[in-house]
Amino acid sequence: MTLLPVLICLSGGYLLGSLPFGVILTRLAGQGDLRKSGSGNIGATNVLRTGNKGLALATLLLDGGKGALSAGLAGLAFHNQTLLYFAGGAAFIGHLYPVFLKFRGGKGVATFLGILLAINWPLGLGCCLTWAVMSAIFRISSLSALITAALSPIYSLFIIGDSGLAIFTGLLCIMIFIRHKDNISRLIAGTEPGIGKK
Repeated sequence: MTLLPVLICLSGGYLLGSLPFGVILTRLAGQGDLRKSGSGNIGATNVLRTGNKGLALATLLLDGGKGALSAGLAGLAFHNQTLLYFAGGAAFIGHLYPVFLKFRGGKGVATFLGILLAINWPLGLGCCLTWAVMSAIFRISSLSALITAALSPIYSLFIIGDSGLAIFTGLLCIMIFIRHKDNISRLIAGTEPGIGKK
């Protein structure tokens, strides 16, 4: 592996991941700055709190899509599993710390799922289904995301049988938990709002 493909995957993934689709879509829809409403987060869950389900769905798909596209393009261009991890991981970092928003980004769950779908679609599909089931049971987006993130390295190691993938998902899981520290505090206190609640 030479340095140039690594730099291409890291820089391209980061810039693509930095695109704040929630902010872009809500502004285009005339709803102002998403960061000044609801939780202040730039992801689909906060877009849903504006009451626009269509924009929330579009944000979810685009945030997931940028993660999938980053890893997918790296795979098509270089056919190297490690470079998929670099590109996907960089897109994830880009969403969390986007250069276009002064490094104040989202929590990365949709982008995380998109990356997994591109890198290993059975794992990605399993994690998407886990999130959906947990959301249906608990009706709390953050709790569903945390459970899904925590299970992803377990799925990777014991079902997929890929230790490298388990390490990769484990690292992203740790970052998701760090970004959800306020949500975790509210979950413990019993004050975390449900899906769609203000």
